[in-house]
Amino acid sequence: MSDDYRSLNRASWDERAPAHAASPDYNLDDFRRDPAYVSDVVRFDLPLLGDVAGLRGVHLQCHIGTDTISLARLGARMTGLDFSPASVAQARALSEELGAGVEFVEADVYDAAELLPNGAFDLVFTGIGALCWLPSVARWAEVVARLLAPGGRLFIREGHPMMWALGDPPADGALRVELPYFEREEPMVFDDDSTYVETDHAFQHTVTHEWNHGLGEIVTALLGQGLRLDALVEHDSVPWDPFPGWTEERPGGEHRLRDRPWRLPHSYTIQATRPA
Repeated sequence: MSDDYRSLNRASWDERAPAHAASPDYNLDDFRRDPAYVSDVVRFDLPLLGDVAGLRGVHLQCHIGTDTISLARLGARMTGLDFSPASVAQARALSEELGAGVEFVEADVYDAAELLPNGAFDLVFTGIGALCWLPSVARWAEVVARLLAPGGRLFIREGHPMMWALGDPPADGALRVELPYFEREEPMVFDDDSTYVETDHAFQHTVTHEWNHGLGEIVTALLGQGLRLDALVEHDSVPWDPFPGWTEERPGGEHRLRDRPWRLPHSYTIQATRPA
């Protein structure tokens, strides 16, 4: 497979990183005002995530680092990794400003196990909107397994592949499966000059390559690396508006379908452990 997807996607994220950092939707002023503040994403995760104090953790595909810093504020010793230089620059600046003490590494996620110590992390964390940028979920699972210490745990909450497979609702609001559910070699190619947060920036890098990965493919990839599946939970919300005009905002910044939200799994959480 060509590596063109990396350069296209990196250009998109490099342009969006400063716009995201400036957007009120990332709540950087709340991080500055309140030393105990954590991101909406991590706050949602807390009931399943549990106590992370004292754990050595790595956040793969960390973007501008707000979730990474949130985990550090909960007591984990965190490293963040992202392939976008602009995202890493924003994350490092925020960590320094807040005194968060988080190390940020600029690298493609597939190279993480070549740059970070193998078998050294008690927690591998991956947040919302990460896996869709990767052509192979099996390669990702291999990286996760190599990074985890014996007894270490993967925690991921992601957009549900069923939600990713839906096209934009038409005028009647009906949900239709228009995009791949299963991983395919060829990417889905999008040309979109918007982003998922409030911003006035007019984006120039608009073409991205993305992939969906079925829930069974993700679980099978982790099991194939010898990890033990501990939990799989599906949720009826996501922390952005996936279908503008057809959703309602819930407490904590989560969104879900306004009409019969029980029809659609919006996101899921997987926890898996490397056996001791």
